[in-house]
Amino acid sequence: MNFSTEHVRNFVIIAHVDHGKSTLADRILEITGTVEARKMRPQYLDQLELERERGITIKMAPVRMPYALHAIPYTLNLIDTPGHSDFSYEVSRALAAVEGAVLLVDVAKGIQAQTLSNFRQAKKNGLTVIGAVNKIDLAAGNTERVVQALADLLGVRPGEILRVSGKTGAGVPELLEEIIRRVPAPKAQGEPGLRALVFDSLYDDHKGILAYVRVFQGTITSGSAVRFMGTDTEVKLKEIGYFAPQFHPAPALHAGEIGYIATGLKEPEKVTIGDTVADTDNAAALPGYREPAPVVFISFYPDAATKYEDLKRGFARLRLADAALSFEPEANEALGRGLKAGFLGQLHFEITASRLAREFGLAFLTSFPSIAYRVKDRGAWRVVKDAHEFPASPEAGLQPMIRVELLTPPQYLNVVLNLKNVFGLVPGEVKNLGESILITGTMPLSELIRDFDDQLKSVSAGYASFSYELGEEAPAEVEKLEILIAGEVVSALTRIVHAKDAEREARQTVERLKELLPREQFAVALQASVRGRIVARETIPALRKDVTGYLYGGDRTRKMKLWKKQKKGKEKLKKFAKVNIPAEVFREILKK
Repeated sequence: MNFSTEHVRNFVIIAHVDHGKSTLADRILEITGTVEARKMRPQYLDQLELERERGITIKMAPVRMPYALHAIPYTLNLIDTPGHSDFSYEVSRALAAVEGAVLLVDVAKGIQAQTLSNFRQAKKNGLTVIGAVNKIDLAAGNTERVVQALADLLGVRPGEILRVSGKTGAGVPELLEEIIRRVPAPKAQGEPGLRALVFDSLYDDHKGILAYVRVFQGTITSGSAVRFMGTDTEVKLKEIGYFAPQFHPAPALHAGEIGYIATGLKEPEKVTIGDTVADTDNAAALPGYREPAPVVFISFYPDAATKYEDLKRGFARLRLADAALSFEPEANEALGRGLKAGFLGQLHFEITASRLAREFGLAFLTSFPSIAYRVKDRGAWRVVKDAHEFPASPEAGLQPMIRVELLTPPQYLNVVLNLKNVFGLVPGEVKNLGESILITGTMPLSELIRDFDDQLKSVSAGYASFSYELGEEAPAEVEKLEILIAGEVVSALTRIVHAKDAEREARQTVERLKELLPREQFAVALQASVRGRIVARETIPALRKDVTGYLYGGDRTRKMKLWKKQKKGKEKLKKFAKVNIPAEVFREILKK
């Protein structure tokens, strides 16, 4: 019997963070009967406790849903995607796996930066985009304005924008009908052989890595041999199936279907998002594949009862389920052995750190975040990820830039533009989108990973939003800031800062150290150095002990001898003693 895709619909829900994607997915699961009402829980497709707690989607979640419309049975394949810019590559692969997208907008918040980014990405992939406004149960007074703005963005009539409530389920059946009517059925590509796109992956203790795939041509059957083209890895499949939303084994996955394949592999680097699964003989790879590239680098060091091997094991387990996570061993004279990890952005780091602490019970210290610079030193260019490896006086330096889009209500335009003085934002085009102002521009990636997001939310009362993508390199006006304690450089506190901020950061650091470090028997010099020049200094005075306290009256000469002897002893101690920096001090200094 030949398989037909006529009644199959593959689609994603895309939106800005916190616009209600997962709640809408809950109602779709209920209305299609995919999940029984007694088993339903909020954010059902968000499997991580951290996702439900933060109210955001971290891992994309596919599900196959049966649904009958006018007595005709359909199969709906939904992929619920993350909404944050850090996971934009994963979202792009999900978009490449479907034919349609529901672009969701919160009526209370309107169109935001990631809405625009997701829309452009969906159109770039040739998807049919269906506009919908969410949270109509809130009876917001600006519903019609948001509907009109979304209609203008999509180039459709306001009547074509669906009005739904992920909370109550209002309008969701109409949305499903519109998806069936407007999203085209998948078409099998005519070339012979197997080609399937890997759009996500997960690790299972018994089945190894499960690759989430969309089959574009051919058929995958259980027990068949396939090849991952990007890593040139051949495997014999242990199991195949689809998401119901739990893993449901099936005898085959046909062209046009979405499902999973159990590879049995234990090495995460052999299954990467965006790769092509093909027959073991030669086949052309699907377009658009690239390796997820980490942009933020942070070192982790074990703390308290946690040992290095425990930390390494925790990272290895997370790496099995997160192909974008990378790490390598490193050592620090102050903090001992640790791991330098690469992340897609600040949120990716925060999620990983939270999972290490919660799921594995690990305690650790983290270094200042850094990025990869290209520097020219002694006539040769090289990439530097560690601040302490950055040359003190490079001949030239290049830093990664980002293209950023900011969307803000008009009343906050001036204060948002003033951020350029703090974060090196170079505004480009300023465009009026009716309810909002769109600002495009560029800024250094290093500025983004400071507290740009917090500052943007602060100056705009939470109404402004932004999205970004990596751009070209640009000359880096940065300096290597080194901290010396008792004349010794503490490499764990070395960091790269913007040239204009170097002296301010230096003063703040040595002043903070003076507050935190315990006093010694001798005076301790705290210094901050840039290009070999001391730009800030503080001194922790020595502990004083009254060595003449037991003397009463008499000649002062005896007291003078004791004081001179004490002074000589402290000078001698200062030459040989080493200042030990407590872990608590590092913890406080390295806080954001």
